[in-house]
Amino acid sequence: MNEEKAIIMKNIGKDFKVLNRHEGLKGSIKDLFSRDYNIVTAVNDISLEIPKGQIVGYLGPNGAGKSTTIKMMTGVLEPTRGEILVNGCVPYKNRAKNAENIGVVFGQRSQLWWSLPLIESFRLLKEIYLIEDDEYEEMISLYKSLVNLEPLLHKTVRQMSLGQRTLSDILAAFLHNPKVVFLDEPTIGLDVSMKAKIRDLIRELNKRKKTTVILTTHDMGDVDALCERIVIIDHGRMIYDNDIDHLKSYFGSYRTLKLRLPGDKWVEELIDESKTDAMSVISEYQKKSKILDIKLEEISTEEVIKKIYMGETVKNEKISGIDNSRDDKDLAI
Repeated sequence: MNEEKAIIMKNIGKDFKVLNRHEGLKGSIKDLFSRDYNIVTAVNDISLEIPKGQIVGYLGPNGAGKSTTIKMMTGVLEPTRGEILVNGCVPYKNRAKNAENIGVVFGQRSQLWWSLPLIESFRLLKEIYLIEDDEYEEMISLYKSLVNLEPLLHKTVRQMSLGQRTLSDILAAFLHNPKVVFLDEPTIGLDVSMKAKIRDLIRELNKRKKTTVILTTHDMGDVDALCERIVIIDHGRMIYDNDIDHLKSYFGSYRTLKLRLPGDKWVEELIDESKTDAMSVISEYQKKSKILDIKLEEISTEEVIKKIYMGETVKNEKISGIDNSRDDKDLAI
């Protein structure tokens, strides 16, 4: 039923008019009065239903249309065609109501006040979102139980490290207990330990508050650690919607062969065992150099996604759940 769905999109599309610009001063003046436009399709016929409480990885290469889709979900952009509901309301028609029920972390753009201590930013957000005193205190107590919050509360945002700011931004996004939170590259530029801490935080907040999380990222570690389901778009079209294991099963014959050579040098080979067996590859390396160690690993999520971006299939067959029919004339923004 619809009340069980956090987000519903039906045949959503978004077009932009792009001016055909002319060169030089005369061309610039001519552009001021020109009606010579091209229609550019950024998102093309995407249908998607996301249940409440699910963590979804929304993936795609740069320019695939991810940001355009997210902006339509948040109400920033109006779709050119199709229907969209977020928490039961049309985002672009009810922007204020939609904003009350969503949280957003976009890249390095902080929603915190740069010169204020973190606790003051939290108090301002409490007033903006009209959070009741008991609900606010409950969230602060929850945060203190999940992360070492006390050293950050009285520190200004400008004094924080990148990891501390990202952590604080995520806490701010969840503060008013939104039904849906959009996270855009939340761990970009962070070290391994901070990435692990932020992934644990997102997972725990999702578990405790049943918050739906839409995650866009190029870090496959985020996907493996957090996402129950992944949606892949390319050239504005959705080409995959299922879980990671389902996707990997179609690349089950692929293995990553790692060989340690003299000088502690490691080399990697991605092998399709339906075409080439690992022993043949090892034999070829043995002819050239001594092999000190051998590791054979399952194909990683990153390698699978890379193959999907490249439009590859297994044994030249169309993969169930993946649409490889793309019109390269469609340009996504």
